[in-house]
Amino acid sequence: MSAIELYKIWSTDPYFDEATKAELKAIENDTTEIEDRFYKDLEFGTGGLRGVIGAGTNRMNFYTVAKASAGLATYIVEQGEEAKKRGVVICHDSRHFSPEFSQVAARVFAEYGIKVYLTDELRPVPMCSFSVRYFNAFAGVMVTASHNPPKYNGYKVYGEDGGQVTEVAAAAILANMAKFADVRTVKMADFDEAIASGLIQRFGPEVDIAYTEMLKKLVIDADAIKRQADISVVYTPLHGSGNKPVRRILKSIGLNNVYVVPQQELPDGSFPTVRTPNPEDPAALTLGIELAKKVGADLVFGTDPDSDRLGIAVRTKDGEYKALTGNQVGLMLLDYILDSKKKLGTLEDNAFACTTIVSTKLCKAVCEAYGVELQETLTGFKYIGERIKVDDEFGDKHFQFGFEESYGYLSGTDVRDKDAVVAAMLVCGMACQSQDMGETLIDRLYRLYAKYGYGFEQAVSFTREGKEGLDKIKNGMASMRAELEACKTADDVANLIGGPKPVAVRDYQKGVRYDFSEGEVKTTELTLPKSNVLLYELGGDKGLDWACARPSGTEPKLKIYFGVYDSDEKTAADRLESIKSEMSAFVENKLG
Repeated sequence: MSAIELYKIWSTDPYFDEATKAELKAIENDTTEIEDRFYKDLEFGTGGLRGVIGAGTNRMNFYTVAKASAGLATYIVEQGEEAKKRGVVICHDSRHFSPEFSQVAARVFAEYGIKVYLTDELRPVPMCSFSVRYFNAFAGVMVTASHNPPKYNGYKVYGEDGGQVTEVAAAAILANMAKFADVRTVKMADFDEAIASGLIQRFGPEVDIAYTEMLKKLVIDADAIKRQADISVVYTPLHGSGNKPVRRILKSIGLNNVYVVPQQELPDGSFPTVRTPNPEDPAALTLGIELAKKVGADLVFGTDPDSDRLGIAVRTKDGEYKALTGNQVGLMLLDYILDSKKKLGTLEDNAFACTTIVSTKLCKAVCEAYGVELQETLTGFKYIGERIKVDDEFGDKHFQFGFEESYGYLSGTDVRDKDAVVAAMLVCGMACQSQDMGETLIDRLYRLYAKYGYGFEQAVSFTREGKEGLDKIKNGMASMRAELEACKTADDVANLIGGPKPVAVRDYQKGVRYDFSEGEVKTTELTLPKSNVLLYELGGDKGLDWACARPSGTEPKLKIYFGVYDSDEKTAADRLESIKSEMSAFVENKLG
């Protein structure tokens, strides 16, 4: 069915609500907008849905949420009566329509006779993951678009282990969604009746208590926290779902001086005080830094709307505040956990940590120093969750810490997604330990650089909106891949990208590593799952420099990541700028 035909159905059929019809009536003469809203269904990827809120098949709305829920419900029914009884946990954050979308999902599941555990207020991603395991549910749904701008919302699906749904399950859910090509065939139970019957059950404080008690068991170096309990910190939830759980755990571990940014404390899906509610953007911490200067805080940190990402800024010796990158915080937390456990005698044998192929390469040296295995995964915390399941839950290894460069961190195994609440607790504990040692967190970072080498990583994003933009990203990656396949030597690749000679290039979509280290190209097979990623191994002083191109899985962007490592700080910084400039020009040219 064409976009125009779908538009007419959504604009006139009595199945659709009047607000939807009015929204579509307002664009009746805008064929470009109609095409963008209806040229396809909003894609259900391995993590679920994410898109702009609005009317249309390619938008987040009551009907696309209902269709996704019907696909998931059908999948659960196919697994048998036990799966239906175990049911689904549903949580949501502070975004526009998040509570309403949650109720729509609950009504669809109830229609299929599936038990629903529905949060009684906004709760973050880590608590959704935790709740799946707490209730022994078969699946979970988190209504969120994470750190995206206010116009977005999403629908994230979790498996019974509390990790993001697997590719196999996602494919089955997608196939079931196809059975509801006409969204008007989706049926929903009456909400009040389902509540009265107990099929939909509200949950609340009991999970808060259990989650907080679990986090307290993950405290590192409790003695240092006790000695430095008066450390002053500023926190902002950026109008999101982290406010209560973060403050609760910091109070539980005994921190006395936690200041919350008042303008950003309460939930607000418009996120009116920030350019974007993303703690990866240092500007998101502006109000936090202003408050920190007034109260003399040592540390500022913020969580995104669904509280799975944490950004921090630390006070320097001159009284200013410096934002740290996700790689820097991840490196410090990795060393903090392993070093503290080693000294306390609690670091298990057969321990392992996880990070991703686009995160700092200094992690390897840290893990080697403590005799801990480092596992690299594809980008996306779902892969780290899978390693916990395989090697810790069902294997004989012991997970210590996982992180990705995009400000996501995890300690413990009762949550299987990135967790900004535990990260906030760990960062505050690390700050207490550093203060106990007479150093700042900046001192701590440079102590690690002095030991392991200087590492600098950055990322550049190229945004291309709409259908045309997605085609440009797809075609750009295809062009880069085709030109790479024609290269016979490192010189060929260097001439192509306008940068240094690569040692090798990994094409994760084809599952091939092209090795140029001995002149003529040699190929070997990659072991990680297939993914639309090109990673260039660029050598350098420590042989670790790299650049990587991959389309974002959640936004209309092509992202280019860079990492450079050297024994000299300035040399590393200068080389990073050179590689970034060359590779960015190469990629932007491919996008047009």
